Amino acid sequence: MFIALNLLLGFLPSFPGVGLTKEVYSILGMEFPRWFDWVLREADIYDYGRYPIKGMGVWLPYGFKLRRYVLNILRRLLDSTGHEEILLPLLIPEPILAKESEHVRGFEDEVYWVTHGGLDPLDIKLALRPTSETPLSYMESFWIKSYKQLPKKYYQIVSIFRYETKATRPMLRVREVTTFKEAHTLHESFGDSERQIKEAIEIYRRFFDELGIPYLISKRPEWDKFAGAIYTIAFDTLLPDGRALQIGTVHNLGQNFTKAFEVRIQKRDQEIDYAWQTSYGISERAVASLISVHGDSKGLVLPFKVAPIQVVIVPIPAGKELIKNEVMKEATDIQDMLKESGIRAYADLRDDITPGEKFNIWELKGVPLRIDIGPKELRANQLTIFRRDLRTKEKVPKQEIIKEVMKLGREIDDGLRKKAKERFQNRILRTSNLEKAKKHIEGGGIAEIPWCGKRECADKLSEVLNADALGTPLETQKIPANLKCPICGGKAFTYLRFASKY
Repeated sequence: MFIALNLLLGFLPSFPGVGLTKEVYSILGMEFPRWFDWVLREADIYDYGRYPIKGMGVWLPYGFKLRRYVLNILRRLLDSTGHEEILLPLLIPEPILAKESEHVRGFEDEVYWVTHGGLDPLDIKLALRPTSETPLSYMESFWIKSYKQLPKKYYQIVSIFRYETKATRPMLRVREVTTFKEAHTLHESFGDSERQIKEAIEIYRRFFDELGIPYLISKRPEWDKFAGAIYTIAFDTLLPDGRALQIGTVHNLGQNFTKAFEVRIQKRDQEIDYAWQTSYGISERAVASLISVHGDSKGLVLPFKVAPIQVVIVPIPAGKELIKNEVMKEATDIQDMLKESGIRAYADLRDDITPGEKFNIWELKGVPLRIDIGPKELRANQLTIFRRDLRTKEKVPKQEIIKEVMKLGREIDDGLRKKAKERFQNRILRTSNLEKAKKHIEGGGIAEIPWCGKRECADKLSEVLNADALGTPLETQKIPANLKCPICGGKAFTYLRFASKY
């Protein structure tokens, strides 16, 4: 499969810097889901579909390294803002999960239950955690007693389990979410919980900006908020097939869980009251978006910052055996020199495949920079650098290689971010014309429609547009005074975003 597709791809234009589009897929003769599956498999990212449980996959070594470098960014952002990493048990007793009534109703049809220990039936059913608001609130009732201990910010990166009954998709819609970062915070007042919501949004902005993933931030409609929350804020991006993907959520939980679990604190004024909570989560959808947003017809295009291998060195030996040995030694020396400078480098010294085959393999894996070394480079004391994002080459003096690699790495990350953001912004349309909006959504975009705020009008808009409501813009919008809801004709107070959703 790998050889056949590489042969096919070899005859196609490389679309430098463009990223995947519907036009690219039509030329490839495969839809985005097929491209995505192919890249995950052939680039050694994620093996999905062969593990004998639907909705569960296996992270492969190269993909697991990519996952680690993505999570390193998230951990750095959380740790630097006072969050502390913890690890809660996987199992949640049924009475604890059921304690907050709205929450359990939101998850009751998605929970995996453990009912036996060996051959013995359990007295109490145990849930595989679908999320951790309930067990953490239970523990906080023992830990937190005073405003002097607040604010408290916890997070963990763990697996969660949800019985996904819709069509599962690798990384995008799974039954075991293997990379679930859930943060949970506790506060003395509603005002401080609102401050925390702003901080969480800023953390996620910085996280997705560093990965070059474009996004919209929306307040989810009341009927689509997280079960047990006062309200939910969501980050959405667009994948190349034009469907919106939720990549992060932030929830103000109010006092719903602290009342259910008796998390009472003594406040500054000596009164006893229930604490206030927030929670916010990100999953492996962040990695899936990274792969999808930047990829092209050759495979992965990875930002320098998170690439498992940032520079691959490919020797091109030719001529006498002595020269071949010199080329191989030079490749190893360059690898060691780059590694000493903190750059993730790898010299591909395999002699059972050609340099051309190596080029295809490392382009598929999205390595940002490739250094080619042959007799010509040896004689000139210079190196040839290939950029994966633009598919361009340049000659660099050997003594300047470290400086040049770091400079190009920054350029690659900035370039990928800017191009992805520009493509994304071009796919957002604000209009009152429902026919135009529907056509835009069908073409793979997001439409923003004037809205009066009524649920029945939102439902009708979803029906007319054949699309899902994402929510209203988080930022304050200046709405023209004469703007009307296209359904009821009443005054519009905001815009409601619509797209086809995963």
